[in-house]
Amino acid sequence: MVKHQPLQVYERQLCLSCITGIYGCRWKRYQRSHDDTTKWELLWSLVLLFTFCLLLVWFYFWWEAHNDYNEFNWFLYNRSREWSDGTVPILATTAAGFTYIAFLMVLALCHIALGQQLNLHWLHKIGVTAALLTTIVGVIYINETWRQEWDVIPISLQATGPFLHIGALAAVTALSWIVAGQVARTEKTMFQVVVVLLYLSVLLGLYVVPLYIASPCIMDTATLKPRPDVIGHQGAPMLAPENTLRSFQRALHMNVTGLEADVAISVDGVPFLMHDRSLQRTTDVAEVFPDRQMDDASHFNWTDLQQLNAGKWFLKDDPFWTVNSLPPKERDLIANQSVCSLEQLLKLASYHNSTVVFRLRRPPQEHPCYHSWINDTLQAVQQSGIPQSLVMWTPDEYRAQVRQLAPGLIQTSLNKTSPQSLQQYGISRLLLRYNQANTQEIRNYSQSNINLSLYTVNEPWLYSVLWCSGVSSVSSEAPDILRKVPHPIWLMGPDEYCLMWVSADLISFAVVIGIFIFQNYHMIRYRMTGMRSYNPEQIMLSAAVRRSSRDLNVMKEKLIFSEVGNGVGGADELYADNGYDYYTNQGISQ
Repeated sequence: MVKHQPLQVYERQLCLSCITGIYGCRWKRYQRSHDDTTKWELLWSLVLLFTFCLLLVWFYFWWEAHNDYNEFNWFLYNRSREWSDGTVPILATTAAGFTYIAFLMVLALCHIALGQQLNLHWLHKIGVTAALLTTIVGVIYINETWRQEWDVIPISLQATGPFLHIGALAAVTALSWIVAGQVARTEKTMFQVVVVLLYLSVLLGLYVVPLYIASPCIMDTATLKPRPDVIGHQGAPMLAPENTLRSFQRALHMNVTGLEADVAISVDGVPFLMHDRSLQRTTDVAEVFPDRQMDDASHFNWTDLQQLNAGKWFLKDDPFWTVNSLPPKERDLIANQSVCSLEQLLKLASYHNSTVVFRLRRPPQEHPCYHSWINDTLQAVQQSGIPQSLVMWTPDEYRAQVRQLAPGLIQTSLNKTSPQSLQQYGISRLLLRYNQANTQEIRNYSQSNINLSLYTVNEPWLYSVLWCSGVSSVSSEAPDILRKVPHPIWLMGPDEYCLMWVSADLISFAVVIGIFIFQNYHMIRYRMTGMRSYNPEQIMLSAAVRRSSRDLNVMKEKLIFSEVGNGVGGADELYADNGYDYYTNQGISQ
């Protein structure tokens, strides 16, 4: 009896099985295929790529928006009237979604590199769809409620752009291995041309991107201006309750040059410090005056305000996740804070020779001080004894009369106008949000002798960018962090950056050319030996008989993994096990 040799000797491919199994649930050898990917699966690959790019931008946005997390939480509070850190679930879901989609992208690239057919499992398709829809909903929500924050992306690119360019260039250069492999393996000329042109377009685009990267930190180091002054925005609200005496004291310990506060006026004409319209968030008004907790803060008299505690909420809500780092003595001081008056703040600033800038909120129309609010505030300034040269006056109403009554006040505007208009009205200072002035405008104000202050600057990268732009001062909720920034995070001369850019491009180009040459040489040599890629998964088991796919799959498994006799058996035995007639194939059985 003639014995037959096994059709093929297989090696275990654990790595390949994991790649195809996780991506498409194709754990078995016979389930894998080197055929071209179907149009439907190509469409899903494009959806996966789009979702990855969108999540990458979304993740980058929230990473750089860390500077304004407190602002976002305050927006949420105004909608729900409950204080919570809304950034935590957003960051958690964004990180999880980005990690998941990035993992699928890596698996897809591995499929392409190994010549495997893309076949995303339906569970992953549901996951990709959920990630895409969730991100789109998040983008729409932010666009409706916090649109101004999108400006953080172009601003942050001034700090990260040169380095993100190097990273993107390295990633695209590494992809040349997969692209070159695909071009070398395929025999379709049109496919080769399209892939090469598409890849080269992306690569050349990255080569010239630095022409459009504008960063104030790429400058002659000799022209760097002095370190911007730091103003304590509501004191040091990361270390103590906002707008309390303890908060301003902590800020002064951080060597700030000024203090910024929000001022309202009580029903009996006493200016006091309060950011919100109501007292609910930052005091215990719900316990002391439960029937009035939603009333406007200016509807309370000063006697009532002094009964409120303005520190316990900070220990309870821990808005900046800093309470656990405070010593017990400091917590005791915080727990006993009360509502602070403007006069108390001005006396503290006068003692430390520190400037003060406050935003004065006009009382409601039915308020008894609706018409006298300017005079009441000026009276508090004069009674405090602070030199007028330390007070930055911001209200635009009755500015001319204020200048006559208190000519020494520093006239400051909160509205962005041209330097010529500011000079015309005798305004020497301008206080804006950091996204309201670009580098050129900052330098124009500086040249016109307008002292520009930008708020709220909490992150060292943002402080560094504004420093290089030439801003004179910033308002910050984190003076303890900015005091640790003695110089910009990075500073590079134009010639140094040009050298880094050109060197990176040349290295990338050389590597890409080398990879393409190697891949093509390897494929030509492989073909010259007369070898052809042999795909065991595509063995034809029967050319004449058609059976159900389940039976055929079982047959394949037996054909691949069974051992007949003493490790060598006839192929006809294997076929007979599944009811097939033996199909003679010269070159396979002997």
